[in-house]
Amino acid sequence: MSSQLPLRSVVSEPSLAPLIVRATALIVALMWICLPVYWGALSDSAKLTGNLEAWFIDRDGARVGQSLVAAVRKYSPPGPQLAWKFMDPDDVGDDDDVQRMVLEEQVWVAVVVQPNATTHLSRARVNGDQTYDPTTAIKVFYSQARQEIATGNYIVPLTTAMLQATTSAYATQTAQRYFAQINSNGEPNSTALQLIANAPQTITPAISWTMVNLRPYNAPAAQAVTLVGNIFLCIFSFMITMANSTARALIEAHMRFLPYIALRIIVPLVAYFPLSMSYALVNVAFDLPLGTKYGDAGGFLLSFFFIYLGMCALGLSLEAMITIFTPRFVPFFLFTLILYNVAPVVLPDELQNSFYSYGSGFPIWNL
Repeated sequence: MSSQLPLRSVVSEPSLAPLIVRATALIVALMWICLPVYWGALSDSAKLTGNLEAWFIDRDGARVGQSLVAAVRKYSPPGPQLAWKFMDPDDVGDDDDVQRMVLEEQVWVAVVVQPNATTHLSRARVNGDQTYDPTTAIKVFYSQARQEIATGNYIVPLTTAMLQATTSAYATQTAQRYFAQINSNGEPNSTALQLIANAPQTITPAISWTMVNLRPYNAPAAQAVTLVGNIFLCIFSFMITMANSTARALIEAHMRFLPYIALRIIVPLVAYFPLSMSYALVNVAFDLPLGTKYGDAGGFLLSFFFIYLGMCALGLSLEAMITIFTPRFVPFFLFTLILYNVAPVVLPDELQNSFYSYGSGFPIWNL
């Protein structure tokens, strides 16, 4: 019958303390090497919103458009704001061209004052047109799916705040001007007042805007695929790396160098194939909109190839580093690999310090 050490003896065992101390010290060092990088990726975003390019396009060319252009030029609120550029309508083309440029990520948001906005407002006010819709005066094009955090926290709120301030100021000015026009010798024109009563929206808000989300981020399960899902890929690759290391140890002593290298490369590449297919099929099971641009079949195949290439890039890096760190310490590299891959992609490049430009050479940034 084997003897068992009492708890007091286990706790006081001198060989345990150095191991625990070394492990704790290594983890603390890992924290200070990795965590500040992730914290730093998020810390400066509000200060860097001026790097987010936004276009203001005046197709009206009359009082509404000119007044808004002047107001936006003077708009300088405290805190974050976008980098507004005033584009010539002839240079950017029609609204379809503007939408295409937003989708191609040439610009984050485009505010377009529609043609004849002044004429439509004046005509509706004079005729008491009850069908006049102030929101037709301005269209705002943006793509939420480009980066849902940036659009939700900065693009949409800052654009909305700018439009609220500038259109409200214009509505006040134009209302004062119109009431001065219809007030003759201290007596207001009763007909004009009746027309305003019929169409009060021509006075307030007078002009407004319509938000056009060209690529909605309307699939909640997509969050599991984009950022967190890439972390899962790294973990699955790590599992294959550890399994390959264990299996390889049984025969590596009897192998020549070139077959040994081939085994280390080919086995993971083959294993990643069914893993990537399985991962892609999970996406299909939850109805992720993969066919937006290339159709369902094409979108699925492209997603599968991207997943496979991502797993290859992450997994082979682990396969290489396990030689240096050994299976005993490779989990420390795994954490570093995950964090340094994730930090550059939590926010767009424009909202991060230039230090994070290293991400363009890392797998997850390119996925």
